[in-house]
Amino acid sequence: MGRDDDLDTLHKTLQQNSSVAISTVTGMGGIGKTELALQYAQRYWEEFYPGGALWLQAREADLGVQILTFARVQMQLNPSEKEELAEQIDYCWRNWRGEGNVLVILDDVTDYQSVEPYLPPNLPRFKVIVTTRVQNLAQSFAALDLEVLKEPAALELLASLIGETRLNREEDAAKNLCAWLGYLPLGLELVGQYLAQRQDLSLVKMQQRLEKKRLEHKSLEEPTSQTTAQQGVKAAFELSWQDLATEARELACLLSLFALAPIPWETVEACLPEEDEEELEDIRDGVLVQLSLLQRVETGWFQLHSLLREFLRGKLEALEVADGLKRKYCQVMIRVSKQVPQSPTIQDIKGLTPVVPHLTETAKTWVDCVEDENLMWAFLGLVFYYNGQGLYSLAEPWFQVCLSTVRARLGEEHPDVATSLNNLAELYRSQGRYEAAEPLYLEALELRKKLLGEEHPDVATSLNNLAELYRSQGRYEAAEPLYLEALDLKKKLLGEEHPHVASSLNNLAGLYYSQGRYEAAEPLYLEALDLYKKLLGEEHPSVATSLNNLAGLYKSQGRYEAAEPLYLEALELRKKLLGEEHPDVATSLNNLALLYESQGRYEAAEPLYVQAVGILLQRLGQNHPNTQTVLNNFYQFLVKVTREGQRSRLSNHPWTVLMLEQIDKGDGVTG
Repeated sequence: MGRDDDLDTLHKTLQQNSSVAISTVTGMGGIGKTELALQYAQRYWEEFYPGGALWLQAREADLGVQILTFARVQMQLNPSEKEELAEQIDYCWRNWRGEGNVLVILDDVTDYQSVEPYLPPNLPRFKVIVTTRVQNLAQSFAALDLEVLKEPAALELLASLIGETRLNREEDAAKNLCAWLGYLPLGLELVGQYLAQRQDLSLVKMQQRLEKKRLEHKSLEEPTSQTTAQQGVKAAFELSWQDLATEARELACLLSLFALAPIPWETVEACLPEEDEEELEDIRDGVLVQLSLLQRVETGWFQLHSLLREFLRGKLEALEVADGLKRKYCQVMIRVSKQVPQSPTIQDIKGLTPVVPHLTETAKTWVDCVEDENLMWAFLGLVFYYNGQGLYSLAEPWFQVCLSTVRARLGEEHPDVATSLNNLAELYRSQGRYEAAEPLYLEALELRKKLLGEEHPDVATSLNNLAELYRSQGRYEAAEPLYLEALDLKKKLLGEEHPHVASSLNNLAGLYYSQGRYEAAEPLYLEALDLYKKLLGEEHPSVATSLNNLAGLYKSQGRYEAAEPLYLEALELRKKLLGEEHPDVATSLNNLALLYESQGRYEAAEPLYVQAVGILLQRLGQNHPNTQTVLNNFYQFLVKVTREGQRSRLSNHPWTVLMLEQIDKGDGVTG
């Protein structure tokens, strides 16, 4: 299934050579090398190989005897027994009976030197296929490297075994099952045969059994008489494992700790700092890649097949160095996690995305091997990665599991528990879930005071965050003393020039702005902006936030000409740093739209509202407070335009048309 192109390529390669043509079919165990050679022979031998087809088991020690026995029994050839074995075989090749080309298949060659003496002489009638797990078995051979099946071919193979009706009835489950098996033909064939014998077993239940027992499940261990394979998946991999020296086994098992995603080689090297870089590359390229156990995805990136990873994880537990390898892996992944910025830019996200699967694997599978002092960091990298993009629904589970895991291992009264409480509260506040956030903030604050003392930067952070919550709720009188206490504490502990001090200045200014105390807010906003630029550089998300806030102040004061360039600068900076679809970009679009609306520039305001609504609906959902705010702003804008008889200045965008229809009906905004 799915190998027609490979069969055509193999056939063309064999027919193009004027001398003896030898083509290798390479790939990992279970990829379908033997099946491809068998299907080729069945499809082409009668038409293209009238001289016959000879199948040889190359892994067997008696390869020469196999050839000699065939020649004597089937060809009635009798070479002199006084000659050496290689000379007797050469005699058989040269006196091969019959006319026309001959197809010779050597299945499962492990070492070229062991088969070379028995290959046909340089005569154009012989065409040879060699199946092997060894990449570049011989430089003179044309190589066909098999990959796993594509999903359509995998489904076709499964359907051929269990029936199309059954597969179509559980199509999604079939796709999931094929994916779990890594589209490996051997795994698909074995599981398909198992399912064929159990008509009442659902594909969902089958996958559940596989996930529970992994490679130990009987379906993957026991080939039936109807399969081409002579061994199960585990046994197929075991043949390659036996060829590995100790160093190669340990490296392969280390690789099995990573997620099922491309692995950056520099991260592997970081796990083994005591090993020589060149020696590791020799094992990687000369052994693991050479034996088709490891796939090179692109320069510097490698990947294991899913079932092979399962096999290697089983082998890992038997190694004396297993615990050491797990600890080294976790130490490196924790270092990666600590490099994730709390407010990542789009460039940060681009660089981090390929390693996120491995951070996830660490948090899900290997967290027990993470040291206590770094336990929180098994999750924080993922928290910052998702939360920083406004992907709150993806971030929330990691906030929660971080808190529960830290509590369970470190106890109720630990600074990391307080930090985890604060972080989860921050998420809830950003989602507008104020009632859920407040008790967490209060618990974090009290715990930090108890464990760290009244004067500690983390206490200042808790005070500031609790004040932010109260401001969001309009509880300004409760917020102000907390803001002031946090600001004084940060200045005392961190110095006048520190990003956290700038943050407190910005937040206190925000409170004064909310209270209409514009004259008190402006110098604080300006001081925060100057500090951010000085400490973090001109291009930083916090700088964009400060620009946006200062512009908002100027707009509220009717200073439109001063506000517009700041709004535009903040918008462009956010697009550049965070990407076009970030919620903060939507905030900037909304604010700029409000400015243009205030100026009567309706044609300029409408498309900005539309863009903002689109981003927020997609990223935060309809019920998020920010989404509701922007939807309401857009709705009120359209009401204003309608009252002024200015609808002709609007576009025919579907959302504009829909909201205008709601206005005409007298309905409120529904999203």
